[in-house]
Amino acid sequence: MNEANMVPVTEQAVEPQVDVVAEPMVDVKDPSNYLNREISWIEFNRKVLEQASDSKVPLLERVKFLSIFYNNLDEFFMVRVANIWTQVKSNAEPTGADMMPPRRQMQEIRRKVLELLEKAEELWKKKLEVALKKKAIEVTSYRDLSAKKKAVLDRYFDEQIYPILTPQVIDSGHPFPLISNTSLNLIIELQRNNDPTKACHYARLKCPHTVPRFLYLPKGDEEIDEGLAFDPDYREVSVVLMEDLISERVEKLFPGFTVTASGIFRVTRNTDGEIEEDEADDLLAAVRDFVDQRRFGNVVRLEMGRGMPVRLSEFLIRQLEVKPIQIYKEKIPLGFSEFMGLGCIDRPKLQYRPDRTNLAPELNGEVNCFEEIAKKDIVLYHPYDRFQGVLTFLDQAARDPNVVAIKQTLYRCGNHSPVVQSLLEARRRGKQVTAVVELKARFDEERNINWAEELERAGVNVVYGFVGLKIHAKVCLVVRREKKGIRRYVHIGTGNYNASSAKIYTDLSLFTADEAINADVTDLFNVMTGCGHIEQYRKLFVSPHSMRPSLVKKIEEEVEFHRQQGNGHIVLKCNQLVDQQVIEALYKASQAGVRIDCVVRGICCLRPGVKGLSENITVKSIVGRYLEHARIYWFNHGGDHKMYIGSADLMNRNLSGRIEVVAPIENPKIQSKLFKNIVKMQLEDTQQTWYMNADGSYTRYKAPASVKKVDAQNAENHHSALY
Repeated sequence: MNEANMVPVTEQAVEPQVDVVAEPMVDVKDPSNYLNREISWIEFNRKVLEQASDSKVPLLERVKFLSIFYNNLDEFFMVRVANIWTQVKSNAEPTGADMMPPRRQMQEIRRKVLELLEKAEELWKKKLEVALKKKAIEVTSYRDLSAKKKAVLDRYFDEQIYPILTPQVIDSGHPFPLISNTSLNLIIELQRNNDPTKACHYARLKCPHTVPRFLYLPKGDEEIDEGLAFDPDYREVSVVLMEDLISERVEKLFPGFTVTASGIFRVTRNTDGEIEEDEADDLLAAVRDFVDQRRFGNVVRLEMGRGMPVRLSEFLIRQLEVKPIQIYKEKIPLGFSEFMGLGCIDRPKLQYRPDRTNLAPELNGEVNCFEEIAKKDIVLYHPYDRFQGVLTFLDQAARDPNVVAIKQTLYRCGNHSPVVQSLLEARRRGKQVTAVVELKARFDEERNINWAEELERAGVNVVYGFVGLKIHAKVCLVVRREKKGIRRYVHIGTGNYNASSAKIYTDLSLFTADEAINADVTDLFNVMTGCGHIEQYRKLFVSPHSMRPSLVKKIEEEVEFHRQQGNGHIVLKCNQLVDQQVIEALYKASQAGVRIDCVVRGICCLRPGVKGLSENITVKSIVGRYLEHARIYWFNHGGDHKMYIGSADLMNRNLSGRIEVVAPIENPKIQSKLFKNIVKMQLEDTQQTWYMNADGSYTRYKAPASVKKVDAQNAENHHSALY
């Protein structure tokens, strides 16, 4: 790595000088200049695993990061690996800008995933599990418990678990059952008692999802009583896994038989099937059918406990018809993504301290937020500024007698959504309410169907979007009748209308009464609910038509300014940087001498620091307590700075396959504060920064002692950031 690329931005470096252009120039279209998307994603998840390994992170938070690592892997296999595996089986040609053949991608994915799994297993077995035990949180097995504790668990099994278990025999009359996606299962080998042939019989048992995975017991027998509720709030706690208890008592389900062997397994299935939107008369019904079918898509991965006998594993492999490249044997509990649940153990010293957050005075519910927004634009930076400000905006819109209409997009709004409740309240008060619900939000389809049906029952005008396009924009339009006539107010966000995720995702919220932006949003809603087509909006960049051309144009304008006066500088902060056309434009800008700083949390297919191609580009990633989710696109623009925020990442799916919105931040004071408090601080971060190398790997930045420590996620740095 170029050492210069690892130096944080300083006050003097914000406006860079003209760089010397390297020769000769490199072809920006050459596939070797692009990183593979899937391999780049694995490198992102490596950083999550490193966060779990960081001893400076509180212990239970490290367990949480490890569970996030495994949850990420689950989704990666369900969607991305499933897609690559389909390409392998159909002998498809390479499609990405890097042109890596699908079969080679599968081989590289397996090699890198196995490497990470080995590190993850060692981290759990040798460090985290041991450290938890020292802090009086012991994950233990049924066999290691005292007789008194076993008796308590046996009674719980008999009364609460046994009645809902359904063993399924596997023989010539009973074919191998369908195994639902990511469920925990036992494969069991049996022999009939007193059978001289000792013939083997097989059965499958699914661990019920309606039973708690973690059973909490007090450390000492003296604390056990008849009314034990398995609460985690003991001073010293033992944790027994539900599947371990079932494994130990499984023989009760097979009277007259002896269990000779058993093992835990789990399958990951393809969840990225196609919804036949163009053939569906009812999109709601089509999505509901898709959700039901997805649980039994093609098997992509088979996970087995490392201790499973060979004869059982071979039986499973034959029945599931999986290839060796799909098989993963693991040393730690399967379904480790569920270990996020250990976070319910109340140990303040082992968890992050709650951050002190701001509540914007203009949006605290004590003043009329519309009068405040009419005076000036307001921008909030979540979670440092509470999401309550957004909820206040919606609640006041629902209750204000002068508000006549509300239009809102809903992508992932979560359970028990206060946002949906505000829309329902607005409808009860007789307002015109329109909800554009994206049913195809992956893994949230069922929840969104439920919300859509409840909104429809209340009389809300519910629209389901487009065939072939997801609606990912985060916009809300409020229409208010005032003394001077109708006036519109808009909220545009970078994140979902989800009060829960807003506590752990960093996102931006723009509230504005700007006439041009409001007119754009009005037109956009008419396009989403009607059948209009708009190529270019007044101020907004809107995909799939104007987003990519507008962003590429801004990059090209920066090149022109740089040629005329120098100091060309672009900062892109996003979740993913994949789109080939955007990367080509960035490569050309770098070749022209424009300085480009990219803060990319996840996938990045651009190679930074390549001579003659991208030596003026740095790519860094911030991985910490909060999930970096805000998108900010900033251009020096000859000193007349341009800044945009919105929902769109720089991926083909965002720029061509979704409706996304990016809005300008035009107020100089707000723009300056956003740059200072977010952009510049993240460029200067020394505590949670990873710099990307040209080969796609990352190096964690270790600041010299002489460099001032900067933590971009420290809430104290954002207390002055009320805009």
